[in-house]
Amino acid sequence: MKVFESINFHDLKTKFQVKKPWDDVLIFVLNILIAIPLFIIVHQNLIDPDWPFDIDRILMGVIIISLIQLILRLIRTVLIVGIGIYLITLIYGTVFGGYGFQKVFQDYGYMVYSMTDDPNPQDIVISKLLPFPNKSDIIKAIDFNNPRVRNFALTATTLHFKDIVGQKEHQKMIQCFAVFKEIRNRWNYVNDPKGEEYIATASESLIHFSGDCDDHAILMAACIRSIGGTPRLIHTGGHIYPEMLVGKKSELEAAVYIIKEVLFITESKNKEIHYHIDERGQIWLNLDYTARYPGGPFISEEILGALTLN
Repeated sequence: MKVFESINFHDLKTKFQVKKPWDDVLIFVLNILIAIPLFIIVHQNLIDPDWPFDIDRILMGVIIISLIQLILRLIRTVLIVGIGIYLITLIYGTVFGGYGFQKVFQDYGYMVYSMTDDPNPQDIVISKLLPFPNKSDIIKAIDFNNPRVRNFALTATTLHFKDIVGQKEHQKMIQCFAVFKEIRNRWNYVNDPKGEEYIATASESLIHFSGDCDDHAILMAACIRSIGGTPRLIHTGGHIYPEMLVGKKSELEAAVYIIKEVLFITESKNKEIHYHIDERGQIWLNLDYTARYPGGPFISEEILGALTLN
């Protein structure tokens, strides 16, 4: 109790204050950064009354900026401290090659750009804000540099599609598809212990090729990454599944041809290829255990979170 009595909260507040006019500048800049995606969400979800000169949208923008400004000023002290900590983190990331200013600028730009073309832009924001369940445990479990994981992936590339000719420029994609086929052929779905979330490492799952959806996603992601592919995990609420980076539209066209005309002709006959396009315009192919071919049907197209493994 004495410890708290010795703290002078007025002095603490003064210590973290930013001198004028820089505090107002910081708040206004943050206001604009928040207002832009919020405006897009409101704009996409409200019926356009078609007022002359878009007066309705101008008025809506003024109201949004005013409300955000009021809220930010009410929490000014806490906000300034939070911004300070965030800036220090970004400086550290910029200097040591982690998540820095350039990455933040790119991600924000990509997010805003994708929101303008999405009929449900709020879903993009939600996917960014919602935490990925058991993220740290899952990252640790994707032990792609484990020799057993690497050796299994190498073996898969010799068991399937090794003699495909005329597709040299897409060799890595084909090898990743070989990994998908081998795991898919051998996977046995088994629930976690009752009342518990058991997360098996990729190397552990290689023992019995059994587990639930997150165990399958972890194994698939680890094997894909171990041979140079770029996987990510998608969280849909009650399900986690893996996707593989294909690239841009030209690479997707090549992937569709390879799947439907070369490697998975029977499995994909008269079927669609399912994929997602992220905020950067990159295409990700579904590799869920329920799919009989890469790009098979989704269990759920809802995305609550994405964990990318670069």
